[in-house]
Amino acid sequence: MLTLERVQRIYLDELTTINSLGVEIVKLVVEREETAVDMAKSLVEKTQIQLTDAVRQENIIELIETIIVYKLPQKSREEIAAMFNLGDLKQTRFYQDGFADGQLIGEDIGEQRGEQRGEQTGQQKAKQEAVARMVKLGLSLEVIAESLDLPLSVVQQIANSANNN
Repeated sequence: MLTLERVQRIYLDELTTINSLGVEIVKLVVEREETAVDMAKSLVEKTQIQLTDAVRQENIIELIETIIVYKLPQKSREEIAAMFNLGDLKQTRFYQDGFADGQLIGEDIGEQRGEQRGEQTGQQKAKQEAVARMVKLGLSLEVIAESLDLPLSVVQQIANSANNN
């Protein structure tokens, strides 16, 4: 396939004469970290000047931001947004998508923890009720503790509080 006449190899370092926005964004992918930020700033400015369609402009700027995020993983989102003077980072789709993902993960974790705590609380209440009933049946505290797999001291506390009520 690569030997066909219609296929032509293009090397990014040979594209110095072509200054289209698309080619420059592709060059940003292979740009050195030291110069990538300046190049990205220049591309953002160029995008804001050349593109009049706001949606397309936003998409291109987000693509540039994403490239920089992957090139500079040690930088925070806020630092990257500050580099470009893009205003409020929270308004970018990149931030909003990340925030939404974080919320979903947080909700899932919270739900799991809530279920676990609910189960534990339910089990504790069931054991407390069982202790009270077993005491009323006249079983010894030792037998109750062993059958419910509870420490004797816990069974004694539950029995004492049940007798006081």
